[in-house]
Amino acid sequence: MTHLSDESQQKLKAVASAVTDPNLGAPLGEAVRALAVRDGKVAIELVLGYAAKHGVAAIEQALTEALCAVDGIHAVSVDIRSEILQHAVQGGLAPLDGVRNIIAVASGKGGVGKSTVAVNLALALQNEGARVGLLDADIYGPSVPRMLGLSGSPKTHGQNQILPMEALGLQVMSIGVLVDTNQAMIWRGPMATQALQQMLNQTQWSGLDYLILDLPPGTGDIQLTLSQRVPVAGVVTVTTPQAVALDDVRRAVAMFNKVKIPILGVVENMSTYICRHCGEEEAIFGHGGGEQIAKETGINLLGQVPLNAQLGRTTDEGQSLIQQAPDHPVSVRFGEIARRVGAELAQQSRNRQVRMPKIKIVE
Repeated sequence: MTHLSDESQQKLKAVASAVTDPNLGAPLGEAVRALAVRDGKVAIELVLGYAAKHGVAAIEQALTEALCAVDGIHAVSVDIRSEILQHAVQGGLAPLDGVRNIIAVASGKGGVGKSTVAVNLALALQNEGARVGLLDADIYGPSVPRMLGLSGSPKTHGQNQILPMEALGLQVMSIGVLVDTNQAMIWRGPMATQALQQMLNQTQWSGLDYLILDLPPGTGDIQLTLSQRVPVAGVVTVTTPQAVALDDVRRAVAMFNKVKIPILGVVENMSTYICRHCGEEEAIFGHGGGEQIAKETGINLLGQVPLNAQLGRTTDEGQSLIQQAPDHPVSVRFGEIARRVGAELAQQSRNRQVRMPKIKIVE
């Protein structure tokens, strides 16, 4: 039985740490927590800062190839686990009870499929092993209840506390389950922002790694309230390839930069259309818009989602393509996006602010 010296083990650890995380495009670095070697066999402990249940095989393969290229190493075993931490938010705001990280999904204009991306991002993060909630902050046009098949009203708990509804494994809240479906939300900005804050703060979220905020389109009152009062760890922007959509994304990116909320990246939705009869792929809305805006603004292109009839049908029926057909190309695409979002957020600094427990004095 042969053992390597401490120096040799440190060199192997350096090799492992230099391996590129395929979900981040950067070295694994400090994610490699421990490494041991015996008789040419390497055992590695790897701790990721994001959920990656369906992404570990690629990491294992990359580590195995890198280490087996070292003389004397012929086998590698990798123990991978996730540890999702609470990350820093803008302006020193206090974190939300029951929620580690809030991720907002935003777009500069309507009609780009932002809510579809928000819902499927939440479902994909859950499919990767995270505990996820979804808050429909689109006060004037709530579509999440339909997309998740929600009906009925939420229950209350204690004083001024609402229990989130559950749909497809997600904790969910929306103005759409608090008012009549056919009621028009004829509210001025202050009423809409107050409704958002109440839904956010009075919902009894429980043990969430991520709370996805589906924002209304634009850069108006709700987005301003978000930047001032809601502890957001990062933003995902959504666009389509057309120039008119890119113009609005630029404005949204500029706004979030100005209020110092990190932008995790951009998702290009409706990037192509794949004919279900012949399989031909066509960029009917233009080509390369997501790549262009990512290059211009210095943010990451998280992924491109094609137009797909099955995705539209399951969403309209309140079902999950990701759960029904996890190997479907669109499901796989959303899984990649979810891992990249989590990996990008894991690079942000940790939140050092501790929320003090609420103390009630009883005489």
